Amino acid sequence: MSNSSENSEVPINPHTVSVAEVIPGDLVALSAEDVERQRWYVVTHTLPESPETIRMSLRPPLGGVDRDEVLGRERTVTVACHRLDVAAVPRLSSPPLDDVEFRDGDRVSSVRAVDPRAVEVTYVRRWGVWHRDLDTCAEEPVADADVRWWARGADREGYVVRHHPRPAREAAAGGPRRVVVTGLGAVTPLGVGVEALWRGLLDGRHGIRELEGDEFEELPVRVAGTVPVDPGELLPRAAARRMNRAAQFAVLAAREAWGDAGFTDGGTRESGLDPERVGVSLGAILGDASILVGGDRKLREKGPRAVSPLTTPMTVPSQAASQVSLDLHITGEARTVTSACASGTEAIGQAIDRIRYGRVDVALAGGAEAVVTPAIMASFASMRALSQAGPEDGRSPSRPFAKDRGGFVNGEGAGLLVLEAEEHALARGARIYCEAAGWGLSADAHHMAAPDPTGSGVALALRRAVRDAGAHLVDVVHVNAHATATVEGDLAEAVALRAVLGNRNLSVPVTALKGHLGHLQGAAGGVEAVAAVLTLHHGVVPPTVGGAEMDDAVELDVVTGAPRELPADGDLALSNSFGFGGHNAVLALRRRLG
Repeated sequence: MSNSSENSEVPINPHTVSVAEVIPGDLVALSAEDVERQRWYVVTHTLPESPETIRMSLRPPLGGVDRDEVLGRERTVTVACHRLDVAAVPRLSSPPLDDVEFRDGDRVSSVRAVDPRAVEVTYVRRWGVWHRDLDTCAEEPVADADVRWWARGADREGYVVRHHPRPAREAAAGGPRRVVVTGLGAVTPLGVGVEALWRGLLDGRHGIRELEGDEFEELPVRVAGTVPVDPGELLPRAAARRMNRAAQFAVLAAREAWGDAGFTDGGTRESGLDPERVGVSLGAILGDASILVGGDRKLREKGPRAVSPLTTPMTVPSQAASQVSLDLHITGEARTVTSACASGTEAIGQAIDRIRYGRVDVALAGGAEAVVTPAIMASFASMRALSQAGPEDGRSPSRPFAKDRGGFVNGEGAGLLVLEAEEHALARGARIYCEAAGWGLSADAHHMAAPDPTGSGVALALRRAVRDAGAHLVDVVHVNAHATATVEGDLAEAVALRAVLGNRNLSVPVTALKGHLGHLQGAAGGVEAVAAVLTLHHGVVPPTVGGAEMDDAVELDVVTGAPRELPADGDLALSNSFGFGGHNAVLALRRRLG
């Protein structure tokens, strides 16, 4: 262990004197080598040993064990300063730690006591190893055996080592409530339902298809991640007619999540819940752009009377949240978040806070989107943002982090979580998937469409999510990356992850799911949160598909080929979402251990 400091409270003004001139309180070094190595001692006592020698009692200036030296009177030593308060220098010995049972949360402090300008260094035990810093991850952790060895040699080497057991945990009085995930629902290009999503991810399949229909015929790109069934056919006909496609996705996903959480079909009243204590928080960019486009076409072709009175209520992005509220009779609140492709993740984060601070006890949160329309596809193609590849060879056209990635694939769907105050879930005996531990936001303030290549905004959101979860970066065990398969976007995210993870960039497994699904826009954060929850719950990381070879410039541990077991040395998963205009949102999920 090494220590350094800018502390200059003890003046160091070296000059040589004879041993006979040394008096108690002097700060001395016994040799030129000791001066060079900053190895100093406070003289605590002097006593003539013989006519030619003097016995000096020496103690490290920052405390430690005493040592006696018998030196010739004429021998020269180096004195750094005089008249130190000998009584203020503690006599200490580093206790042996060989028989101590270490636990995570313990601290070990060390100070190089012979250097008057040294500062104490502290290591914290986390996940069975000791970290100098839990957040920068700049240094490799050390093992229990190393700490025991430090203590054994401390007195001999001029160090003082102390073990500080972790304090007993006290129950928090008041304060924010812990939020947990108790239900999941999804409608995606891999099919309807969470099981279809999870099985498709683990199998390495994708749901990207050729778009059919005359309206897509002239488009330069005609592939998208589309839901393979008509959602309207899975709902009562009268209700489906009053919902846009995104709202239909949202209601189907909400019903699945509601039932998965153990609540009764029908909604809040049938489940014995106070509807005022339940909320909805959904992300959407446009919701369903086709309604407005269709209304405009009817206006131009047939006149005002042909435009349906439902056009406006079915066009607004908030329709999905309102329809979920109507379907399950949720009156606490029904909010919509619109922050580009970060919308779904931000909606989950806002729901976490609403539960934390007692506004509601339960919330359905996530995102829903249906923007696979000719105009949107043409716009993305004009931006040169879409992949030009097709699905003909069996590979996904969406290739996150791959060397041959060339753009994203537009997609649609919905993903929702049931979030619940932990005490509420425990009181009803609910199955808990994981903790919704925290979230973080930031803005790039860089460009209306392009990402900041430095990744600084993304890194800020990542760090804020970890901090909001009450965690440290060494706790991160998995990252579900945003990675849309655009050249610049994937690199910016990789730069940010490397900056945040430090030297753990090649040991934290990263996966990106847009090769399976395409980019679900405002729904992406919700669906990918569902996948991240399942990753923690099952302890398995789905592979990233699409790319035959990863880009060497990414420098992350991207899981490819087959699912991988989640490492045991951490408990926090991060789910990333970044949107046009520099919107950055990160969700932090914590697995429940033991």
